[in-house]
Parts: sequence; C-alpha cells; structure tokens
Amino acid sequence: MSWLSPSLTGVKRIARLTRLSLLGWLLWRTLGPELQPRYRGAQRRPLRIPGRTVLVGENEIFVREAGSPEAPPLVLIHGWNLDGEMTFYRIIPRLCERFRVIVPDLRNHGKSDWLRGRFEIEDLADDVAATLDVLGIEGATVLGYSMGGMVVQSLAHRHPRHVARLILAATAARPIARQRAVIRVAFWLGRALARVSPKEGAAITSDALARSGAVEPEHRRWMYAGLMRRDATLYYETAGAIWRFDSRAWVGDLTVPTMVIVSAVDQIVAPETQYELASLLPGAEVAEIVGGHHEAVLNRADEFVDLISGFAG
Repeated sequence: MSWLSPSLTGVKRIARLTRLSLLGWLLWRTLGPELQPRYRGAQRRPLRIPGRTVLVGENEIFVREAGSPEAPPLVLIHGWNLDGEMTFYRIIPRLCERFRVIVPDLRNHGKSDWLRGRFEIEDLADDVAATLDVLGIEGATVLGYSMGGMVVQSLAHRHPRHVARLILAATAARPIARQRAVIRVAFWLGRALARVSPKEGAAITSDALARSGAVEPEHRRWMYAGLMRRDATLYYETAGAIWRFDSRAWVGDLTVPTMVIVSAVDQIVAPETQYELASLLPGAEVAEIVGGHHEAVLNRADEFVDLISGFAG
C-alpha cells in the first residue's frame, strides 16, 4: 500500500496548513491591530438627511424623513444586513419630490436600539406600527424590501390602519423553503465567525456591492462602515426570525392594493418564492426587474422609482 503514501502525505500537509492558517487568523483578529480598508479617491456619504429617534415603549427607533410633511406618506422598510439609509439612499432623493418619505431603522439595525433575545418578524411589524403611531401616520403606501417585505406583510395583517397600499419587493411568504437544516447550520457557523471578526463579512459584502454597481467608488467607505455597525449575535437572531417566517396561511387575506416587484435573477430570495407570494395575493400587480439581482433597489434604482411612483400615485 505504499503507493498511497504521497497522497496521504499531501492531505496531511493541507490539513496542517489549514489549522495553522485558522490559528493565525484567530490570533490576528483577537490580538492584532484593526486595519482599515484603503479606497481610491475622495470618500463621502451619499445622502445628507439627518434623522431622529422616537420612543416605542422603552426603546428607541431611529427614523429619517424627507419631503413635504403635507405630501402623501411613503414608508420604506429595509431588509436584513443593510439599514434604511443604506438600502434606499439611491431612491429617496427622487421619491421625496412627490412623497413624505419615512425610513425607519428596524431594531438591531442601523441606529435603532439593539435588543437582546429572540424575536419574530411580527415583533418588527409591531415596532413599525408603534413608530408610525408616534409620527401620526395612517393610510400610507408601505414598501418592504427583502426581509422588510416580510415585516410589512405582518404590518398590513396586524395593523391594517397604517397601510393603504402595499409594495412587496424581492421578498416572499416563506423565504427559506428549501434546505432549511443546511441554512440553519450555515447561520450558526456565520454567527460564530462574525463573533470573532465582522471585518471579513463587511469587506466581502461591500466589495460585491461595488462590483455590481450598487455602490459607487466614492461611497465605499460609508457602506463598509455601515456594515461594520452591527452585533453578530443580534444579526443572526434576525436571521432566525427570517428562517421561521411563513405567511402563507394568512397573506391571501390582505385586501389592500398590492404590487409585488420580483427580482428575476435574485441570488438571495429565490424568484420562485417571490412569484409564489404574488400568486397568494389575489389581484396583486406584478412587476419584474428583468435581470435584476437582490441588490436591484440600488443598481436599478430608476426602475424602482418609476414603479413606486406609478403605483402609489
């Protein structure tokens, strides 16, 4: 059996190198300095709309508003990973010409309070409803993107007074329909790595957004800083809420005018689950972003503005 020796030796060397590399990474991330990415050219933030916090019970929710207070209200609810400004910064400037645009950060995202412990998508919907109560807003057009689409499904179901029109973009009634056990394990592993260092995830995401045209070169530092502004445990608590979400039993009971915007080649929320959501909503208007990936709200912003403006009036 000596002919196996070279192969076995190679495997052992690879395993040893892997262990040493992992140990080196752990030592560097726990004991080494925190180096910042370098960017070419001047860096600036893309949107200069300050916000404020409102009290929802004992907690603070951060909200940005743009446009005339007398204009029809348009509420934009972001998804997992990015906060409200990061998700919608390319469409807010044009939408606020016609609407009073309200953009909250959901709990454990952006500049809203970080709350420990398990929660569900329905809790996020209740937070949004309470925020709109504070702002005195009822009968709004409400757009939810990705996880935000799950939140606004629950908002329309649990707090219908706030929703006159509903826009569901790049989202689903049951977003994780396949390989649920595998994805759950992936979330646990992701949480473990992010607890050691969030830098790799932030760098990979910001680079991918830049390559897709979702983030311009002068905004990359701003985007990276936003991706670094999160707690690994709370971030994956949100993933767990997404994993558990399933509105199929009741979403068809919603009666408000609804538009479903499908990202046709979405790499995060499978397009078939987006179309399934549309099929569960009798009379829903369906618009497809042809060739659109999950970040289409950023790199196909003009199409989103036209769709939202046409539907919301």
